Amino acid sequence: MKGGKYRIGAESGVSLSGLIVVLIVLGALALVVIKVTPAFIEYRSVKDAIVKAKADAGSGSVREIEQAFDKNAGVNDVSAISGRDLVITRDGGSTEISFAYEKRVPLAGNVSLLFDFAGTTDPSGVVAAKADTK
Repeated sequence: MKGGKYRIGAESGVSLSGLIVVLIVLGALALVVIKVTPAFIEYRSVKDAIVKAKADAGSGSVREIEQAFDKNAGVNDVSAISGRDLVITRDGGSTEISFAYEKRVPLAGNVSLLFDFAGTTDPSGVVAAKADTK
């Protein structure tokens, strides 16, 4: 075989140790994805619940909006935030709902990931800050 790179009888492929390293890395990535996915699903549920609460309660009172959120959040098993944690503002007659919360996702042992989630129905995308009532 003239000009060929491969010798007859030479073996090529992945060694066992290389395969084990690749499987460990893929396993670690799969663990992270499996642990983090429920937090993002819950975040999407919270965002959908504030949109539905705004539509259901319309220009109702703050308590009606909170109750509408709690009802919608209960259907999707949202436990990270409740209606009392929402920031409800009225500017120029339109009601806007905002939220912000942290979610800690334990990975293994004392290692965890911390996510800061925030969202709003305001078209400008500015999340209103909750006033401290101490």
